[in-house]
Amino acid sequence: MKKAIKIIGSLLTATLLVLGALHVSGTYTLRDMVIAYSMPSHGWGQGRAVAPPNYADQSSWAALPKTGDLSDKVPAGVTAAVNAPVDVFFIHPTGFLNGKDWNSHLEIDSRTEENTQWMMINQASAFNGCCSIYAPRYRQATYLRYFSDDPTIIPKSMGLAYSDVERAFDYFITHHSAGRPFILASHSQGTAHAEHLMKARIDDTPLAGRMVAAYLIGNVISNDFIDNLKSVKACETEADTGCIIHWVTYGENPTPQARHKNLLCTNPLNWLRDGARTEAAAHRGAITPSGEFARKPWGGDSAAGTVFGPLAAPTPNVTWAECRDGLLTVADFTGTPLAAADLGGKNYHGLDFPLFYMDIRFNAVQRVEAFLKNTSQ
Repeated sequence: MKKAIKIIGSLLTATLLVLGALHVSGTYTLRDMVIAYSMPSHGWGQGRAVAPPNYADQSSWAALPKTGDLSDKVPAGVTAAVNAPVDVFFIHPTGFLNGKDWNSHLEIDSRTEENTQWMMINQASAFNGCCSIYAPRYRQATYLRYFSDDPTIIPKSMGLAYSDVERAFDYFITHHSAGRPFILASHSQGTAHAEHLMKARIDDTPLAGRMVAAYLIGNVISNDFIDNLKSVKACETEADTGCIIHWVTYGENPTPQARHKNLLCTNPLNWLRDGARTEAAAHRGAITPSGEFARKPWGGDSAAGTVFGPLAAPTPNVTWAECRDGLLTVADFTGTPLAAADLGGKNYHGLDFPLFYMDIRFNAVQRVEAFLKNTSQ
């Protein structure tokens, strides 16, 4: 166990969002100084946004099946699928931490783009064992939106970002999918957009019948949201299809964020809704992320020259997991290198994906197999 934690200790530098830690830790003086220095100096305005991405252009996608991008990478000793029969539409989380504007300008030579690439290799790649991956670039909302005194900033910046995601999904369905089954996958800000997409484009439509599953991880997918859907429900077991999976990761004895109430919790060690404790022997493996996540919110957004090396072999048996009161509870990493991943209150948000990378990978294959078997009968 100690060896496993040491091996994945570099998760900290790759996953910890400094602003998030300052926001919830109570270090208000330092936080206020950083935010005051970093915030956009203007209000939100549609006229400041760059032109929307044209999803007919390859450059508007961070991952496509035939581009040889970072979503194709696999950990040492692991193989990717060949001629995958299913697609994944992956919506990446926030990589725009800069105060240049309220929404990303989609600059390729930027730290924001490097963060997007970080998400391709360390998150989206978990699905290349079953599927072909499509991941749009979009005018994502800056993390700094949470600190604005203007209550309209969050809905406006998130609304602009979602408009891109919805258009990208429509383009994917019309021009790429060709009627194939698909998985919807996301994390953090991406999951907020996926939640809207589920209601607007998938639930109670023919697309619900083509959806293998929706891995909507690390946000606020509530049981109320699930109950209000018409045709799509929560996954109950490891091979259910056409359903939603969600968790937020906390250590033992947490102080959860106020918004983390009545959440859908899927235990990725047994894949049961509200799954009971499953011991670390069942944990298939975490990964040590490749490359460094660019966390600095101040200054410009110029590329840092991040290099993405090969993904190392996964590390199994790192943690047990249990759904408790809607939170995915894992081992308490206090006193270990992973303790720095705590955003406050034992919130291990940055570990949602990498801690369970191989569990996600294996389960996606399971659900694809179950879906294809069910639809061939």
